[in-house]
Amino acid sequence: MDTLTYALLFFGALAGGFVSGLAGFGTALMALGIWLYVLPPSLAVPLVLICSVVAQTATLPSMWRSFDFRLIWPFIVGGLLGVPVGTLLIAHADPHMFKLTFGALLLVFSVVLYLQPASMALRIGGRPADAAIGFAGGVLGAFAGLSGPIPILWATVRGWSKEERRGIFQVFNWTILLTALCVQVGAGLVKQEVIWLAVVAFPGTLLGTWLGTRVYHALNDRNFRDVVLVLLFFSGVTLVWSSIGH
Repeated sequence: MDTLTYALLFFGALAGGFVSGLAGFGTALMALGIWLYVLPPSLAVPLVLICSVVAQTATLPSMWRSFDFRLIWPFIVGGLLGVPVGTLLIAHADPHMFKLTFGALLLVFSVVLYLQPASMALRIGGRPADAAIGFAGGVLGAFAGLSGPIPILWATVRGWSKEERRGIFQVFNWTILLTALCVQVGAGLVKQEVIWLAVVAFPGTLLGTWLGTRVYHALNDRNFRDVVLVLLFFSGVTLVWSSIGH
């Protein structure tokens, strides 16, 4: 690899780790758009999964006690059921149409929720609805490393607190992305070159995660909600732009 590739690999890991430490998700949102300039999707996607798991694992010990597992478990059960479906879609789905459609949805919902004058607190559907949202996140996590956006939008609509949302984002993403990574390793989709790339990206991921976690602890509920929605909007722009650009 040349110097530019190393630099973009480190910068993508740093940006992805920072956002993950800040919001409990987002490694793919930041890193994938950077890494795809120098890496093919067959290497970039499993690398995102590895760095996501590393970032999530690094912050779990300091936040574990604030998580409410009564809220989290329906998402995890649904998500685990969705992982095999997402893995099957890798070989069959049209990636450009996926990015365009999903990106447009993120743009619409993030803007609508950001402009919502009062906090929403929908309770419709209960835990079965939470599990269904988790299933959708599991499918997208295995397919493109994007397990977070749908559960994140749903948790925002539910009106849960900063700690409750962070617990769902982080534990769900960690579980689903680790499972997706194991499934892809078992299916032979993770090449040996990805392991070397992960070693190179490891310092940037840890440094970014540490910085992001420090910022997270300084945010109040409103600030955290706004940060999350801005990140989702940015993700939507990135997905739509990359789809149109190809």
